[in-house]
Amino acid sequence: MLKQSLQFKLSQKLSPQQIQLMKLIQLPTQAFEQRLQEELVENPALENGKEEVEDYDDFNDTNDDYDDYEDNERIETDDINIDEYLSNDETPDYKYQTNNYSDDDEEKSMPFVAGVTFHQDLLNQLHTFILEDSEREIAEFLVGSIDDTGYIRRSIQDIVDDLAFTQGIYTDETTVERILTIVQELEPAGVGARDLQECLLLQLKHKTPTESIDLAIDIIQNQFDAFTKKHYDKLLQKYEVTKEQLKKGIDEIEKLNPKPGGAYDGNQKPIEHVVPDFTIKIVDGELELLLNGRNAPELHISKDYQEMLQSYKDTSEKSASQKDAVQFIKQKLDSAKWFIDAIKQRQETLFVTMNAIMHYQQEYFLEGDETKLRPMILKDIADMVGLDISTVSRVANSKYVDTPYGTKLIKDFFSEAMKNDQGEDVSTIEIKKILQNVIDAEDKMKPLPDDKLAELLKEKGYPIARRTIAKYREQLDIPVARLRKKI
Repeated sequence: MLKQSLQFKLSQKLSPQQIQLMKLIQLPTQAFEQRLQEELVENPALENGKEEVEDYDDFNDTNDDYDDYEDNERIETDDINIDEYLSNDETPDYKYQTNNYSDDDEEKSMPFVAGVTFHQDLLNQLHTFILEDSEREIAEFLVGSIDDTGYIRRSIQDIVDDLAFTQGIYTDETTVERILTIVQELEPAGVGARDLQECLLLQLKHKTPTESIDLAIDIIQNQFDAFTKKHYDKLLQKYEVTKEQLKKGIDEIEKLNPKPGGAYDGNQKPIEHVVPDFTIKIVDGELELLLNGRNAPELHISKDYQEMLQSYKDTSEKSASQKDAVQFIKQKLDSAKWFIDAIKQRQETLFVTMNAIMHYQQEYFLEGDETKLRPMILKDIADMVGLDISTVSRVANSKYVDTPYGTKLIKDFFSEAMKNDQGEDVSTIEIKKILQNVIDAEDKMKPLPDDKLAELLKEKGYPIARRTIAKYREQLDIPVARLRKKI
């Protein structure tokens, strides 16, 4: 049995323009510039630069009655032909090119550098070795099995099986082991190792033998477990050396690269340059906030497009084809006007949000002491500026600010609050800074365990549980006491 019923439902949906605005707000400076260039290419009614133009709002009131025009009306105007203008968009780029250059002219194009990959470099080195064809095939397969960090993460038996199944090369583990020692002679030292111990050992054996190097080799080869656990007393007793001699041997180990593949220039990822979105300066003891000028481009609506629309408005006879063309122009003009307004709103949102953060954390920005950072959550700033929490989050998550104390990620200024022994709210950032200072000042021969760190912070007025200390220590990327021990 079918039933019909009427229900009222209240829902909130974002318009496409609002979604686009949120995306613009979220973009940092460099990504915003890229988005701006894309819009300039896609919308010919939007132009870069400053220009005196008529108020575009005048056209909105005079061009909303397209549906009232009859299809049999025609337009005749000497000022502009919209069909010809639109046809320019279809003209191929090559028709604008000329051939006025002599063959003797100097080449102006910039040459491109063809880089050599990490694995290609290893293969090039391998070609300098004298090997039989069967050995070379195995060696090249081993090089192909090396990951980007320089390790072979597979067992010899697996490699033997793969050679048989995928390459049709039938060999044994002894042969592969022998050829692996040849691969491990390639540069950088340590490449082709199967684990960290072997990697360190290969690098040490590439060094000129000294008393310290010999001790380091013996430690890695025979006392690797004691070394990784920093049982220095056991090592002193084992080798019957002084603390200074042991320290020199350990220093040689600490100079080694645990990821030899990462040292290869051709294997490194491009360095990302941070462009600050804001700048905070101290002028006469007062804070001054500046928005990066690249976030405030000068844009205007194309005068040609406005004249096309004005020409159509002033013409009494209008055809269906001209009506379609002008509707296209009107769409582009609307899009350009919205984009300009959206950029202005983005500028205002960024500035008022960062300005609120600056004043909320005024004491820190004036002194640079991280212990002066106040507890601050997204809602605190959202309430100050009258924006939604999600908007504040979009501003904070991907933006940087240039301060007198370095370039900082804005979201790092946000933290939860905890009570000190006087019942005052303090920032978790402040507590982490105190914890960092305590660990930095500890005796590295006898580093402090988490329970002792908890006691020391309690004495300083921060009653924190041991498990909280462990959590903050991990967030600061500080190892446990045993691994902080030094001789």
